[in-house]
Amino acid sequence: MLNHIAAVPLEKAYRLLNHGPSVLVSARHGGVDNVMAAAWACALDFAPPKLTVVLDKATSTRALVEGSGTFVIQVPTAAQLQLTHAVGTRSLADEPDKLARAGVELFGQEGHDLPFVAGCSAWLACRLIPEPHNQNTYDLFIGEVVAAWADTRVFSDGHWHFESADPSLRSLHYIAGGQFYAIGESLTV
Repeated sequence: MLNHIAAVPLEKAYRLLNHGPSVLVSARHGGVDNVMAAAWACALDFAPPKLTVVLDKATSTRALVEGSGTFVIQVPTAAQLQLTHAVGTRSLADEPDKLARAGVELFGQEGHDLPFVAGCSAWLACRLIPEPHNQNTYDLFIGEVVAAWADTRVFSDGHWHFESADPSLRSLHYIAGGQFYAIGESLTV
């Protein structure tokens, strides 16, 4: 593992999503890996830490999550703008080489049989909490965060440091029609 990636205590894992970034969702099942972009993900609870993410019925990643019962939520960086857009607009069903074409590099984390996307600023390994009604009716999935890591160049001591980090490490926030914003400057009350 890279020396600038550090474990994040689970009691601080919610902070990795609290600023509302677009995320990458990755999953593995039956020897197949996939990654998709999702704009609707958020922290749900502290102890144990939980999150929610919307996974449309048409996505290949959803089938992998349902099959394996596990997934990873990652926070992509501004440097990954093209990659994020590509995995969010291309389907594995239509393009079996989708990940290679988008430039996705995957890596593993010891103790987790999951595909992690290299270059992100945060990673949350999740165990699916099955809620068939929410999944089938609202495409809403709940995950318990079982482990978390962050890039120490932009997240340390339980806090984001976007204002002092390289701007290429800022998180992406999707609006619509291929338009994203990178997180802005910090404002403190």
